[in-house]
Amino acid sequence: MRPTPLALVTLFAVVLCWLIHIGILLLRKRPPKASETKRDRLATLGIVLQMCGYFLVWFQPPGQPFLPPVAALAGIRGVVFSVFVIALAAGSSWLSESAIRTLGKQWALAARLVKGHKLITAGPYAYVRNPIYTAMLGMLIATGLAIEHWAATIAAVIVFSAGMAIRVRSEEKLLRDAFGSDFEDYARRVPAVIPGIY
Repeated sequence: MRPTPLALVTLFAVVLCWLIHIGILLLRKRPPKASETKRDRLATLGIVLQMCGYFLVWFQPPGQPFLPPVAALAGIRGVVFSVFVIALAAGSSWLSESAIRTLGKQWALAARLVKGHKLITAGPYAYVRNPIYTAMLGMLIATGLAIEHWAATIAAVIVFSAGMAIRVRSEEKLLRDAFGSDFEDYARRVPAVIPGIY
């Protein structure tokens, strides 16, 4: 059974968003390196779980057809689904780029504070405290929807979310220690990752 053209277009668009997303991380102009003052090593476990989530969502279950046609996604519903998935992937790439640009020299893979660290509350940080994780979760979900392996997508979201929770807790502990009541006030006003949910 061959994938439908719409399914292939959707997957191609999501892969293109991934390439743009990765390109932003690798090719962006790097700000001057800042000296690190504090780091939380527990966040490494969160990174490992998030990467496992990404592995799961891209994993092709044995014996399953590639991009299986889903009857409920035929016709106009399929077009709406495709537009939603592509918009989610594109929006996630944009959000990630915007958040990284806003952080500047403070952005890093590890949970850390640098010399002269500031509490960033502008740009996408005015809407969620961890917009990069919001973007990463969006890319994960868009990928799972494009590949159309629902069980793998659900498992990936669960594993990724566990890792994300660890990273959010680790990073926000550093910020709480550094900024005290300023961070507490910010945390009360702005959701961690998903408005209205977490």
